[in-house]
Amino acid sequence: MHLGMTRGPQIASSSGHSFITAMDKKGNIHSFKLDHGTDKWAEATAVNDLPGSAPEGLMSIAADKKDNFYAVWLDVRQDKKNKIVLSSISGDANAWTKNSVVYQSPDSTVCECCRPSVAVEDAQVNLMFRNWLNGSRDPYLASSDDKGLTFSQPEKLGERTWKLQGCPMDGGGVTIDDKSAVHTAWQRDGAIFYAQPGEKEVQIGKGRNCSISGKTTPVLSWRDGTELKVQVLTADNYTTVGEGTALQTAELADRKILCVWEKDGEILFKKI
Repeated sequence: MHLGMTRGPQIASSSGHSFITAMDKKGNIHSFKLDHGTDKWAEATAVNDLPGSAPEGLMSIAADKKDNFYAVWLDVRQDKKNKIVLSSISGDANAWTKNSVVYQSPDSTVCECCRPSVAVEDAQVNLMFRNWLNGSRDPYLASSDDKGLTFSQPEKLGERTWKLQGCPMDGGGVTIDDKSAVHTAWQRDGAIFYAQPGEKEVQIGKGRNCSISGKTTPVLSWRDGTELKVQVLTADNYTTVGEGTALQTAELADRKILCVWEKDGEILFKKI
């Protein structure tokens, strides 16, 4: 199985079910479903309907409140070039929908080592990915208001561009707050940026491997050297939660933030 650099198993939960996806190095996306009512696991169909089409091992999944799950990943079908592909499944089903190519770069490929992200709410589906256009590797956002059936033309995020010969291996993230507003975060040339679609970018700090989460107030997290930092959007400053790598955050029912990361082969956590 793929592991490391944001590769590896992904999980999403709704009221009735949880899904786990995991990608093998042959390019197949396996999926498994937990029924919350019976507390039993079952294997669902492969997410990608073309065997071997996802060799990069980079994907994300998300769920809405009505037990619908969405998966986005890098896929090389048709021409061996990475493109953004989407599929969905309802919690009571065992088969993912026919895969849909949401975006293919006119420069032949999207950034081939950056994980795309997905955030959903009701009929709204937002996909964020790092593109590759004219030598620039900038973040783009594609949005749907009909459960992923159609998408807007992808919109570049941020004001500047990043010319780069090579892959930053850093995809950023997207989330939707409880007022249905979309928030994004990404890294450019060693700096962490935040923006809402169509708005000016805001530099948050220095570092890489950033992500964003949360419904009440979005929270950014990133790594600066060995230090792991977290900043609530409404706060003036960041909090250093520890040292390590692979930091992830989640908002809890009491609105505290759960931070989880890896250090020296151990999994650590902290609530802030």
